Order: sequence, then structure tokens, then C-alpha cells
Amino acid sequence: MKKGLIIFDFDGTLGDTRRNIVTTMQMTINEMQLPYRAEEECASTIGLPLTVCFETLFPHLQKEEVQRCADTYRRIFAANLQSMTPQPFPGVIQTLKTLKQQGFVLTIASSRSHVSLVELTHNMGIADCISYLIGADDVKEAKPKPEPVLQTLDAMHFPASETLVVGDMAVDILMGANAGAKTCGVSWGNGSKEELEQAGADHIIDHMEQLLDIIHFTQSYDY
Repeated sequence: MKKGLIIFDFDGTLGDTRRNIVTTMQMTINEMQLPYRAEEECASTIGLPLTVCFETLFPHLQKEEVQRCADTYRRIFAANLQSMTPQPFPGVIQTLKTLKQQGFVLTIASSRSHVSLVELTHNMGIADCISYLIGADDVKEAKPKPEPVLQTLDAMHFPASETLVVGDMAVDILMGANAGAKTCGVSWGNGSKEELEQAGADHIIDHMEQLLDIIHFTQSYDY
């Protein structure tokens, strides 16, 4: 029987992609001949749709220039995957397998493209655990809007009351809360505990395995 729905963010939650993202962002900035941005500046935009990342870093850019930056980023990111392979965070693979074996439905809602999610989940060996993927190009309104969660609920036939959203950034927590779901922040990603607390996370965990304790804390769906 299906026990409940868990919607995961990808970058910073399941996959350790920070080095890939920051390196690609800086290479894109260099190729586009834009002013240098430090690692922390680039990392602070992780979790946002790609065009919004560049709009945030360079507010003066025109829409066409922002799109060129996004297209350049995607090309460089794909090339960088040949030499920088993102790895799952400790405990991710086993925890996902355990949850799936126990009857939970696992999905991903990410701000990266759908195509890249398919590739990365296969490369990391977790594709068989994931029943549904939502990328930035699958929705009109990205995080922290609730559309990614609402679309997943509709596709998977679950109510928000039986759903837990797990992510490392405030936008993930707000997305889940805005959809009426319970939320769990993870401390090992790109956001801080303080940011997750301020966003109203119902739970915050320091290790992926702790998710099993949260899920089984009660037999009801009130995570």
C-alpha cells in the first residue's frame, strides 16, 4: 500500500552539485564577459530558476542577455559533467531505497531543467526510486510558488495532508507550505538552519537517515 508522498528538492538535498553549479556559473560569467562573481554569490542563487539566477546576479541585464546566459550555462554544465560527476549526499541512496520499499511514493521538484534531472538521477543511481519529476520548464510559476507541489499531487493522486516536502533552501519550505504540505529542511545543503527555521520548516534534519525517524514518528499522515 502507498503510505504517503515525499517530494524532494534535488540540488543540495539529494545531489551534491554545488561545485558543478558554481564552476559552471563562473565559466558562463567569464564567457559572457560579465563582472566576476565570487563562489558565495553564485551559490546564493542555487534553487532559483536559471534565468532568475542571472537576473539576481546581474539586475542590469536585458531579457535577451539573460536568456543567452542561461543557454550558455546549460551548454557548459553538460560539458562539465564529463569531468565533474555530482555525487549523492551520504545516506541518500539507501534512505530512498528504504522509503520506496516501505511503500512511500518518492518524487522530485527542482528548479533545474527536466532533461538534466533525468540525466542526473540516472547517473547517481536513484532513478528507479523516483516516480515523478518536475523541472523548472514543467511549470509556469517556480518555487516558492506551490505549482510544482500541486502538479505533483495531481499527477500522483495524493492530498497535501499526506505529503512531505524535503529541501535545503527556504524556497523549498515555502513551496511546500504554500501547497498545504508538511515540510522538512536539510542542513547539509546550500541554505542555513536559520533560513529554514525562518521559512517555517516543520522539521530540520542533519543526516538523511533521520528522515526515516520523522516519517515513522506517527502512524498517521500528520508528518
